[in-house]
Amino acid sequence: MTQLTLRRRVALWLAGAFLLAGGAAHAQQKLLLDQSEIVFVSKQMGVPVEGRFKKFDAQVAFDPAKPATSKVAFSVDTGSATLGVRETDAELPKAVWFNVPRFAQATFQSSAIKAVGAGKYEVVGKLAIKGATQDVTVPVTLTQNGATTVAAGSFVIKRLAFKIGENEWADTSMVADDVQVKFKLALAGVPKF
Repeated sequence: MTQLTLRRRVALWLAGAFLLAGGAAHAQQKLLLDQSEIVFVSKQMGVPVEGRFKKFDAQVAFDPAKPATSKVAFSVDTGSATLGVRETDAELPKAVWFNVPRFAQATFQSSAIKAVGAGKYEVVGKLAIKGATQDVTVPVTLTQNGATTVAAGSFVIKRLAFKIGENEWADTSMVADDVQVKFKLALAGVPKF
């Protein structure tokens, strides 16, 4: 066996071991959809309007004892956005809003997680919506009840930075630029803290 072949085999073995270890961590931690929610609140002509996403998923590998080595990846089906009014909901998938045919998912990928207090963390990462990507810092509070861990928090995005509400809808006197995103994610398999 040549030196190059041996190196390749070792590299492949290490890559496989890493993937299996990573896969095991992901398999142990699972999003409990029926206990989770993502809500967004915008102001239309000064009046708060609440909507939600009905379809989303998360891949979590979180260790409260080692937050710096933890990872979170999130995807949201933009076509599942609802404000609870049929006529308005029919507009959200269109090009000026979420442009669902072209951008079916919004994603978040963490790049750093740090503890900032008892059960409190800051998750830094990239949020991508409608072809635009922004760095965001998301404050998260974790609570545990039995085998379930709930990650909850909120943060504000600028909708125009993501081209949500283009053309005549870019007028912030009609729909405010600030949109608050609130989440409650129930997870199984997070180690006790």
